[in-house]
Amino acid sequence: MLIIAHRGASFEAPENTLTAFGRALDAGADGIELDVYPLQDEWIVFHDRYLARLTAHPGRLQDLTLEQVRKLKVFGQQPVPTLDEALAFIAGRCMVNIELKGADIARGLTKHLRFARAELGYSREQLLVSSFNHHWLRQLKEDHPQQLIGALTTSCPLSYAAFASELQAWSVHIDVDFVTPEFVADAHARGLQVFVFTVDEPEDMRDLHTMGVDGIFTNHPSVARNVLQGLQVQPSETWHID
Repeated sequence: MLIIAHRGASFEAPENTLTAFGRALDAGADGIELDVYPLQDEWIVFHDRYLARLTAHPGRLQDLTLEQVRKLKVFGQQPVPTLDEALAFIAGRCMVNIELKGADIARGLTKHLRFARAELGYSREQLLVSSFNHHWLRQLKEDHPQQLIGALTTSCPLSYAAFASELQAWSVHIDVDFVTPEFVADAHARGLQVFVFTVDEPEDMRDLHTMGVDGIFTNHPSVARNVLQGLQVQPSETWHID
């Protein structure tokens, strides 16, 4: 079961920052998930539409210029990276799942992915683009059939993973609250990888491993590694710090 660091090792460092990605690599994560919004001619690694939670700055990300974003600090500590900066930092050392939080597919996302393969040491299989907006994914797949895509859901549909098959997705990503053995079996029968988010409790990690899921998104990649290796985990290791 793959361990994918959710916004990096975001339990240990400010989410979606190079520091969080470094901690994830140190923990031996198999992949790193990050979130992107288009802004001017760049893609910005950031999760929220609004700035207040992460930067204590009023307003929306989309209303700032790139120069203004450069002055922000996540939790007052770390700068907001661009997608190119994040990809260059990770440098092909693990898989990267790029989740589209806001998107304009015509804005040149794929040029960044081509650059990552040509110059930064990534293979095609290491770059996965996912979203809850399946229209964006369909357009991306139509324009670039070789691109791996992951379809997200926070439900267990009546037709299970059929929606992901319809999109020609490589993987289906489902909320831990809704994943079932039947969903996993259906997805696997369709040739899909099954990734579950967001999994931070050891009991859930063990149950999902038994269920046969292919990977989990977790804020605690080091804890997940210990759990999957059968090591004892102390309760304090999984407590959230607000």
